[in-house]
Amino acid sequence: MFPQRLDAPQAYDIALAMMEGVHRHYQLFRAASQSAKARFEQADWLGQQRAQSERIAFYDQRVNECVARLNQEFRADSLPMNVWQQVKLHYIGLMVGHLQPELAETFFNSVTTKILHRTHFHNDFIFVRPAVSTEYLEAPDAPAFRAFYPGNLDALVPTLHSVIGHFQLQAKFDNLGRDVVLLAARIRQRLQGLTLRANLQIQVLSSLFFRNKGAYVVGRIITGYTEIALAIPILHASHGRGLVLHAVLLDEEDLHGLFSFARAYFMVDMAVPSAYVEFLHSLMPRKPRGEIYSALGLAKQGKSMFYRDLLHHLRHSSDQFRIAPGIQGLVMLVFDLPSFPYVFKLIKDRFPAPKETTRQDVQAKYRLVKQHDRVGRMADTMEYSLVALPLERFSPELLQALQTQAGAHVEISDRDGDGKMEVIIDHLYIERRLLPLNMFLKECMDAGLDQPKPRAALERAVLEYGNAIKDLVAANIFPGDMLWKNFGVTRGGKVVFYDYDEIEYLSECNFRAVPEPRNEEEAMSGEIWWRVGPKDVFPETLAPFLLAHPVVRDVFMRYHADLLTPEFWKAHQARIAQGHVHDVFPYDRSRRLLPDVVH
Repeated sequence: MFPQRLDAPQAYDIALAMMEGVHRHYQLFRAASQSAKARFEQADWLGQQRAQSERIAFYDQRVNECVARLNQEFRADSLPMNVWQQVKLHYIGLMVGHLQPELAETFFNSVTTKILHRTHFHNDFIFVRPAVSTEYLEAPDAPAFRAFYPGNLDALVPTLHSVIGHFQLQAKFDNLGRDVVLLAARIRQRLQGLTLRANLQIQVLSSLFFRNKGAYVVGRIITGYTEIALAIPILHASHGRGLVLHAVLLDEEDLHGLFSFARAYFMVDMAVPSAYVEFLHSLMPRKPRGEIYSALGLAKQGKSMFYRDLLHHLRHSSDQFRIAPGIQGLVMLVFDLPSFPYVFKLIKDRFPAPKETTRQDVQAKYRLVKQHDRVGRMADTMEYSLVALPLERFSPELLQALQTQAGAHVEISDRDGDGKMEVIIDHLYIERRLLPLNMFLKECMDAGLDQPKPRAALERAVLEYGNAIKDLVAANIFPGDMLWKNFGVTRGGKVVFYDYDEIEYLSECNFRAVPEPRNEEEAMSGEIWWRVGPKDVFPETLAPFLLAHPVVRDVFMRYHADLLTPEFWKAHQARIAQGHVHDVFPYDRSRRLLPDVVH
């Protein structure tokens, strides 16, 4: 639909005010990302984590500020629709030459959907598809990546010195010469068997990637027709000895682990975020661009691109949404679309016993996870409001479950008046679909634990389960409900936690041993006879629920028996109270150059 004649004088001023909101948001976003370098150099780990958490709220704060300004200055909530059509046209004009046009479009959508009633969310008033291309977009004075040319492998060491020197870190290295020699040796090993061509080069993104206690050089090695992913973690050595090149990652799977949906967002200074996303997507073509935007801290842009992907998938598929396979929880109703690798979760209207929580408490738990370091063990969650999906795509069983278990937050209507009925869910969480760990273990058992492969897979999963809990503990998270069904297995075999309605900060829990019975009646009782406070946790009571199968019990007790003792949990509480931030590395030990220099 074409807008009416441009005769609304306030339309341009509204568009300009919205663009000023975009500029303010990205200016503050970049400032927070730029300051990550100084915090890394000063080893200010608590400050780094705090900044990462605070930055997540920036976007909503700027949107709310813009909405308030438009309502105050222009009475935007009472303007007719033809004015908004003109606002959009002016806004498109303002995006010419913009270095973050995709962010500007998403900001426009966020502001207008807050101002306009949801029945007016027609394509005329928001950007359903991009209006401005980001292809080949570059800042004139800040190229997204730099290329270094060793010429041959004999010059690899001085070239790598130049790569590291490019970032001008204002902190001394423990022994950069030693590290670069080790790094060069690993790269030479990776290049073995390849014919080195005249185009041999190392391309690295122009800014370091900061997260928690690490800084990462990210790039690629090109020779002939071969491109090899490259990431170099830089850490502080123990006892203040200086910086070290701790590891080298040289394949796509390593990069997927580094940019996992289960890890905290990076802080990276980008003049043109789309250029960084395209570079990273060339290294990880299986990772959706929306997930890459989220990994770079631009979670709202990631959500926008995900929703476009979902709508595109719905247009090109015909299967139905169904109740997700697995054991249904007491708090969340979970459904999925078999052909789409995500699950959709909404909070039920009522929670049966023994759950003692509220809708507001559950939402607060999910916000906690969003703002916390997920250490590769908690799936990222996208939160949406007023999600409309075609009624015809819902199975009868799912539709009945939605109406009976979450009917207060689900509406079925012809929202746009075009005869197409939709299911409108007022609040929805969306996560990557994982195979529930209890189902994975059952598959191993059904295949026969007398067979080497199923047994090895089960043993690895149980080992990973315990490691997942220990990584969460390192990040000051107590998962609460530690049953197998609340953990999932990724495509790469990593175990990730995804049920957040009972998580707590570890530091706020009271870990206790089960008291000795005082008499025979208490000793014979099948019920809990001792007093239990609201934050009390008795680790040894987990065993009957987790370790019924003898093979599972054997593996668990071999590697993770300490999880059943209060002493394990209390020791980590003491570490956290002392302000020590534990290392959880996003790469395998085999990738390390210097395995013992970081505590």
